[in-house]
Amino acid sequence: MAGHSKWANIKHKKAATDAKKGKVFTRLIKEITVAAKLGGGDPGMNPRLRLAMEKAAEANMPKDNVERAVRRGAGEADGVNYEEIRYEGYGIGGAAVIVDCLTDNRTRTVSEVRHAFAKFGGNLGTDGSVVFLFKHCGQFLFAPGLAEDKVMEAALDAGAEDVIVNDDGSIEVLSTPGDFQAVRSGLEKAGLRPEAADITMRPGGETVLAGDDGVRMQKLLDALESLDDVQEVYSTALIDD
Repeated sequence: MAGHSKWANIKHKKAATDAKKGKVFTRLIKEITVAAKLGGGDPGMNPRLRLAMEKAAEANMPKDNVERAVRRGAGEADGVNYEEIRYEGYGIGGAAVIVDCLTDNRTRTVSEVRHAFAKFGGNLGTDGSVVFLFKHCGQFLFAPGLAEDKVMEAALDAGAEDVIVNDDGSIEVLSTPGDFQAVRSGLEKAGLRPEAADITMRPGGETVLAGDDGVRMQKLLDALESLDDVQEVYSTALIDD
């Protein structure tokens, strides 16, 4: 891996997300609504809903907003019917990009996603064109400076699949999506609180981009992230400062 860039990329995305708090709330409400619709309104029996509600708590979303979204999703209140759609494409230097959306208007969403790719030098691909380059998994990321042995012992005891120490000193703990909550609980019991924890699409390899290519790729990713219907953007791009 390209050493120092790993942690820098994570921090950049987190800062960009924190700066758009209003949009974060909108995304979380959509996710809570869809999770409740698909798996029911009990977070104890619905891992996807539980994770979405935990994210809402971390974002300091008012409890009333969360409860209304759960009721709408569970069919106890009227609301918008959202559809899950995934788009795949390529960015600068052939970097793979996955764009996960929740929308009530498929035509609008594909138009906006296609426009963002075209405007910033990318190409919208076909279904299945890049998803094989990613792994669906639970990911816990720890900042550089933490004791590797302590993280590894706690993670493996909790049922993690793998522990990866990056060149920049950051540590990743990976789990299956189904084991995410168990691993999270095990890490917290050991006094280890990750800087970021989520069920994600993790790239199996990375496309290192520097200079103008890195700037152009970041503009593409930011443009996709800014779209109202976009929930998550994943990429193999590793942007070197």
